Amino acid sequence: MTSRIEDEVLEVASELIRIDTSNPPGNETPAAEYLAGYLASSGLEVELIGPDPARLNLVSRIEGSGDGPSIMFMAHTDVVPAPVANWTVPPFSAVQRDGYLLGRGAVDMKNELAARAVAFSRYARSGARPGGDVVFIAEADEERNVSDVGMSWLVRERPDLVCDLAVNEGGGLVLDLASGGQAVTVSVGEKLVTSLKLSIFGTAAHASIPDRENNTLLSAAWAVERLFAYEPPVTVSSSVRNNLEKLSAPGDTEAGKLEWFAAQHPVLAGMVPAMTRMSVTPTGLATHEPANVVPPLAEITCDCRALPGQTEADVRDHVARALGSGIEYELEFLEPMEGGFESGTDSPLYRLIAGYVEQKLPGAVLLPMVTAGFTDSHWVRQARGTIAYGFAPVFDTAIDVYLDSMHGADERLLVSDLVEMAKFHLFVLEKLWDQ
Repeated sequence: MTSRIEDEVLEVASELIRIDTSNPPGNETPAAEYLAGYLASSGLEVELIGPDPARLNLVSRIEGSGDGPSIMFMAHTDVVPAPVANWTVPPFSAVQRDGYLLGRGAVDMKNELAARAVAFSRYARSGARPGGDVVFIAEADEERNVSDVGMSWLVRERPDLVCDLAVNEGGGLVLDLASGGQAVTVSVGEKLVTSLKLSIFGTAAHASIPDRENNTLLSAAWAVERLFAYEPPVTVSSSVRNNLEKLSAPGDTEAGKLEWFAAQHPVLAGMVPAMTRMSVTPTGLATHEPANVVPPLAEITCDCRALPGQTEADVRDHVARALGSGIEYELEFLEPMEGGFESGTDSPLYRLIAGYVEQKLPGAVLLPMVTAGFTDSHWVRQARGTIAYGFAPVFDTAIDVYLDSMHGADERLLVSDLVEMAKFHLFVLEKLWDQ
């Protein structure tokens, strides 16, 4: 067991990256087994649990000595596949180069998995007794979330694991603002996610005598074009309004303030519209007839991301307004709407994150963000109203390197940020029950 936190977290992250847990198919059990051995060497009891022996989750707990808030450190063990094209190193080799750790999972998210495991282990070895339970979970199947073997299964089958507070992925990026100064993101919620099928109807015909004005595919093309072109009404949530106030956004109207907010950083240019509008994005188009038949039916598959509080009725209204008149269609939800929970910022954990940012980056503003993506934070928020935040400090790695290499070739993170992540999580455990 190494004694320096810098050496320890680098060793654990490197070993995790070398275990190929590409999803599909997953095969996360070897990563869970490695972590089980690492934590057991610190005297911690561990469980390997789940419905699929090849895709087990790891759970470990430090029991609290009082009635203080419980906290969960969570991180997923699976990664997206890593086609070798454009990589300059083998994706699962965990190479160190020019101060970076390279490999699939270096950003998403074996970095945070290692940081949380090391902080959890070192806290246990210190002999300190927390004021509430500390639960560490390394869960499977976050990247696809279709097999019900990871966090969705855990919160249902093991509700005893769900805590008052949780730290997960989704924030910690430093934004150098156009107006001057810096901001740091913290994820406080996620949009609802579902998928849709739009069935576009027309009249079957022989393709040798085309009706250019009544072709089903033409209607489908119009539908796709209108869905992309439609701009839904803006909804300003409490977190967005909070950010406008924090940054003293200028302007006489809310629309003007949002425009200024989005212009402060390229990342915000994408996130602000996502935080304030529903999106219905066409992702597939299919017919079911041979080439010489004008089909009576075309099906458009869409990804849908709705704002917290919105419903299926809002989705139907969005599609109806986007398509307008002249297109005959039916809308089907391919899966239930999931997510859409937002955690408040009045909590001891949020105050610790804010304090840490102020300590490391004096004057930086902490921005609570509702993310467009989906993480396992949803499951714990839904199960028990857990206050869950996405945060791991990325203070040194250039933001474009961090975001562009996520799911991409030569995925990489500066080792200094990996170390900072471990120190942050240890800071949380050392300070949470002293407030």
